[in-house]
Amino acid sequence: MKLAIEELRTKRQWRAATGLEEKQFRVLLKLYELSYEKKYGASVAVRQAEIEVTPSLQTEEELLFFTLFSLKCGLTYDLLGLVCGMDGSNAKRNQEIGLAVLKDTLETAGCAPKRGFQSAEEFSQYLKKEKTLLLDGTEQRIQRPGDAEEQKMMYSGKKRTYGESVSHQ
Repeated sequence: MKLAIEELRTKRQWRAATGLEEKQFRVLLKLYELSYEKKYGASVAVRQAEIEVTPSLQTEEELLFFTLFSLKCGLTYDLLGLVCGMDGSNAKRNQEIGLAVLKDTLETAGCAPKRGFQSAEEFSQYLKKEKTLLLDGTEQRIQRPGDAEEQKMMYSGKKRTYGESVSHQ
């Protein structure tokens, strides 16, 4: 792997590359290693020893780092592969494996957020203890309306694509 954990020397670099400080990463890594072995029945090193090619990621530490880095940086698979010393298709496969193990890790630790609710009441009950709720209000692209009056309602005055805006009445 071209990008190496050893290159991270400061808290700022750790947070920029993974979203975590090194201490947090190490705690997560212990749980991640257990989840990987539970999911695949062997460690990364044992599984990699069974293949003929030299793997890009040789340890759970490298896989976790790669996975967190891929989520943090938002690169395409081709660029992610270039930065990490693998081709784009391997970057995609490694990210999928890493995400599956990370999901299992977070669920086992009781840290994974709930993703679906059957009713508004269930959602309300789930958030009852929370003091603050953040919503992503990102505008979604829509087809530009043909009617001039509808266009005015959707137009924000900025040179960008049309999006549905909740601020217009």
